[in-house]
Amino acid sequence: MTEPTAGRPAALQERSRRSQQDILHAGYALLEEGGVDALTVAAVAERAGMAVGSIYRRFGDKEGLLLAIQHAFTENLQAEIAERMPMERLSILRDPAVAIAEAVGAITDSFQAHEALLRVFLLLGTRHEAVRAEGSRVSVEDNRYFTEALRHTPVAHPDPEAALDFAFRLIYATVAHRITQGESLESDRPLPWSELRSHLQTAIVSYLLGTPEGR
Repeated sequence: MTEPTAGRPAALQERSRRSQQDILHAGYALLEEGGVDALTVAAVAERAGMAVGSIYRRFGDKEGLLLAIQHAFTENLQAEIAERMPMERLSILRDPAVAIAEAVGAITDSFQAHEALLRVFLLLGTRHEAVRAEGSRVSVEDNRYFTEALRHTPVAHPDPEAALDFAFRLIYATVAHRITQGESLESDRPLPWSELRSHLQTAIVSYLLGTPEGR
């Protein structure tokens, strides 16, 4: 029996979408396992169960493949942060300290969940301009989302937006440093992710609300 013509485009699009996802997931895995050196077109094709030529037709070369993987990853990371930090929920919380702590926790938890892949892109961005530019674009957008999500909080600063901007910078710098440099670069005192998260929440709540005791 012949497949209806009307159904072919949708079926082809779905197969193409699945193939794209297989390629991206293969790229994620290779980068997590061995860094940029492990990401070759041949390795991705083998991991995804596809022909090498299919990868080249879609992405052009390894550079195009790398940037496509990074873009897909950062888009997914943004969506995850937004899911962990929904504006609607933060806007109805009666205690601003709780809202701030949840926002800080959402960013910290999202970064921790993807520590291995973020380490690859953060370090690569120090010597690869296109990777750095994509990372900067997404970070700036995350900053705006964080600021908008907490816009209703009674920030105890003359310029609340500037204070929220600095708060995001502090969170980002802290977790990015942890991801790229590890736990013990500047101290031999243990500081697991759970404690880092808690200390960041206390610090940001205190900074934004002017309450030394924090939460």
